[in-house]
Amino acid sequence: DEDEHLKGKKNRNQISAPPGAPGGGSVGAPGPALEEEVEEETFEMQPELQPEIWNDNEMWPDIRERLLTIVEDFIEGLDIDVPLQDIRLTGSLANYNWSKYSDVDLHLVVPFDEMDEDIELVKSFFDAARARWNDLHAITIYGFEVEIYVENVDDPHHSSGVYSVLRDEWIVEPQPREVEIDFATARKKSDDLETQVNLLVRTVEAGKLKSSLKAIERVKHKIRRMRQAGLDSPQREFSAENIAFKILRRNGTLERLSNLKYNAYDREMSLAEDEGR
Repeated sequence: DEDEHLKGKKNRNQISAPPGAPGGGSVGAPGPALEEEVEEETFEMQPELQPEIWNDNEMWPDIRERLLTIVEDFIEGLDIDVPLQDIRLTGSLANYNWSKYSDVDLHLVVPFDEMDEDIELVKSFFDAARARWNDLHAITIYGFEVEIYVENVDDPHHSSGVYSVLRDEWIVEPQPREVEIDFATARKKSDDLETQVNLLVRTVEAGKLKSSLKAIERVKHKIRRMRQAGLDSPQREFSAENIAFKILRRNGTLERLSNLKYNAYDREMSLAEDEGR
């Protein structure tokens, strides 16, 4: 029975919120950031895959059906034909390094060139669409927030666990193993970037808006490059660079940086009353 896995555990509304459901974040007003200290043990390998998602390394049927419905709703809201090739679960919930911070990372695989020869235009369209969806909705699967991504069919894989939700089978099946994480280096990198964000807050508060916007973009670019370097390394998702990125995401630094950019831009573009004609 599809509902059997859901009985006696959590309210079904927590497993999937319909489009426009209350309680979600919104553009410019996301949910509260995590402010607690990020525990080192939350990066350790678990002895099994997350049991609310997996049953003997197979996805629970009710979970799979719900994820398929979420993707169907997302695509339906785009009002264009999407040549969807696959729906993949990646990240820590498709691996043994899951924790209370994990997200349900749903990747929609689409051949961008079948939609338009301008690949960057297609990418920008999907980036905007999925960002808006993620901002407007707070869908959770047993407490794990669902995040939608859209990737080109040729995008490289960095995860050691990839599951095809569409075909209900593993593409890359994860293996339980011991992993040594250079947490000290990760913490050093995240602390340095967090300090840079704190300094940017002061710069914005001082009214140096134009220079702040340029500096914010530099820091965002630096964070993206850092994470990509880690994912391209032999350690991949367990690299110090990727762990540093996760620390910044968990402790709310990335959200603060994005909000700071919006704040600085809005103030730069605004005209005060005493500046009127």
